[in-house]
Amino acid sequence: MKKLNVILILLLLCVGTTVIAQKKIKSFNSKDYALFGDKFKVTTIYSKNEMLKKYKSLKKGDTITVQFQSNIKAVCKKKGCWMKMELAGDEESFVKFKDYGFFVPLNADNSQAIVNGKAFVDIESVESLRHYAKDGGKSSAEIAKITKPEVTFSFLADGVYIKK
Repeated sequence: MKKLNVILILLLLCVGTTVIAQKKIKSFNSKDYALFGDKFKVTTIYSKNEMLKKYKSLKKGDTITVQFQSNIKAVCKKKGCWMKMELAGDEESFVKFKDYGFFVPLNADNSQAIVNGKAFVDIESVESLRHYAKDGGKSSAEIAKITKPEVTFSFLADGVYIKK
């Protein structure tokens, strides 16, 4: 009898976990999104809060393959070759695109996006930070204030869905 109860409980846990996972996937409808880069199957999407926790657990040199969904805070205003996505609090993820192989619309700011790729922690040089600030439309005064390298929550995306 105890074995039967244990089996039933395990079965219910498995079914419950599957239903939760399916709810996350069912909330995604590709017709509501424009695809940039490689097409990918949406599986487990992390929120901006969950993604920040993932980043905080990484050390320089660590890389994880994930999907996360958040708002786009900024896009490169020259080509659309990078974007910054919101994380919890005032944190952000700096997203570049694999092999410089695709770009996102210059007006994608404030859009909802799902990115697929590799998350890692990086250190950006002053030169790179100034370059990105210039491409992001920052003033000369703001660019001049960049004087030291920064630890960044980086992301190399092979595909991006942006909500239409």
